[in-house]
Amino acid sequence: MSEVLHILNGDSTLNGFEQTNLDGDILVWREVLSEGPLSENIDSGEFWKNRSEWITQTFKETPENYQASIVDKLAILSEPYLEINLWFEFDLHCQVNLLGVMMLLSQQTNLSSPEIYLICPSTYPDLPDFRGMGELNGGQLEYLYDNIRTQLSDYDFELATEAWDLYVSRDEARLQEWLNSTQFWANMGALKPAMEAHLKRLQHNADGLNHIHQTLLDIYNGGVKTTPEMYNAFWSTEKIYGIGDTQLDIYLDELKQRGLINP
Repeated sequence: MSEVLHILNGDSTLNGFEQTNLDGDILVWREVLSEGPLSENIDSGEFWKNRSEWITQTFKETPENYQASIVDKLAILSEPYLEINLWFEFDLHCQVNLLGVMMLLSQQTNLSSPEIYLICPSTYPDLPDFRGMGELNGGQLEYLYDNIRTQLSDYDFELATEAWDLYVSRDEARLQEWLNSTQFWANMGALKPAMEAHLKRLQHNADGLNHIHQTLLDIYNGGVKTTPEMYNAFWSTEKIYGIGDTQLDIYLDELKQRGLINP
């Protein structure tokens, strides 16, 4: 076992990361905490039982594969690493996963805590439409490691704890107040725009649609009728959400059930 652990948000970054010369063990975080049921205590068996049930029902996954590919892998977080690097991006999908990882790490009771670093790019030189680290090769990921890696402080974990509690609560008013009152974001600069995007999901218009629903409906009513085209149109303006086609299908299915679209 290495003294260093790298936690990658999703398999898309893994290929590029394996091209780097960075030492350390790797944990690929494959959960999608930005969707589905959550509870405050992420370290509980009930939390993962509820997640397993929702994932298997929503994405046609098997409980056995969910356990093996996600839950069983978390045991590595209890190992006595001296350094942990969190590779997470700016969008809501990644930021909520980051919060979940930070909550798990904060609940570890090892006598000596590791130094925890964050690599969280929102842009990349000469890539004006940068959408995530899955686009980058090994050399480009090493550039991020050398130039934007920052060590997380106790304040960052306090901020993450507040954000996690608010995210789980789904309380629109409390989230709005927190966003308005929090003046210092320390090393969690991507958290504010991500949580502002989440706030738009909690807010519903007179037709009972949130921002994602309404954006997809506007795309459809604007003449984009096929599902792949709707994906691309959504991603072109709403990359802050960081959600893939399987997650967008959740919102499209809800619009279909209401008879609003028929792509």
